[in-house]
Amino acid sequence: MSTLENLFSRLDHIKVIDDSIPYSKYTPIDLSNSNADLSKIDLSNSQAFEVFIENHLQKNEAKVAFGGYNEVRNLYQSSPLFNDEENEERNIHIGMDLWIKAGTPILAALDGTVHGFDFNAGKGNYGPTIILKHSIENQTFYTLYGHLSLESIENLEIGTPFKKGQKMAYLGNSSVNGGYAPHLHFQIIKDIKDYSGDYPGVCSINELDYYLENCPDPNLLLKI
Repeated sequence: MSTLENLFSRLDHIKVIDDSIPYSKYTPIDLSNSNADLSKIDLSNSQAFEVFIENHLQKNEAKVAFGGYNEVRNLYQSSPLFNDEENEERNIHIGMDLWIKAGTPILAALDGTVHGFDFNAGKGNYGPTIILKHSIENQTFYTLYGHLSLESIENLEIGTPFKKGQKMAYLGNSSVNGGYAPHLHFQIIKDIKDYSGDYPGVCSINELDYYLENCPDPNLLLKI
């Protein structure tokens, strides 16, 4: 276990969405290509996908569906961002998704400052995105919050500080979030290189070892 993972093991009560929702109201969801139920819906139709998520929540008497780290998915097949003739298909998710309704408050996981933000437009993309920089116990790392509302980045500035648990944004709907059912893509990044308001959230099989090392499982931090 690396020093950063050791740090995460000592941190407690980390939330990135509405703190009034207890973890007892979270339920796991399988969006991998092995889930036969997904073959029954049109994954490119955000409304159909949203109904699928809502039905899963109702069935499990939950308010948040979570999961997706290191998950092989078919969700990205209709987007040229992940499939083109020159590069290997990117279909392995390397963040955690938290599925809940649009407008839900998004919280800073830890004390940090805005490293970058952008409106990553286009089908399958993040839409409005914020990346925070954290420095704790001589460890520097980043957290990415994707699929936000446009209002979340309108008056933001690089270097703006946020405290752990502080409201920093709201979830966007399918019209701005890349065409998905509303959810937060939450990701931890060790070495962000030259990225600012964006960072890959999906990788190919040949890149997987690198991204699993550089982007640890967010649940090490959230402990859902």
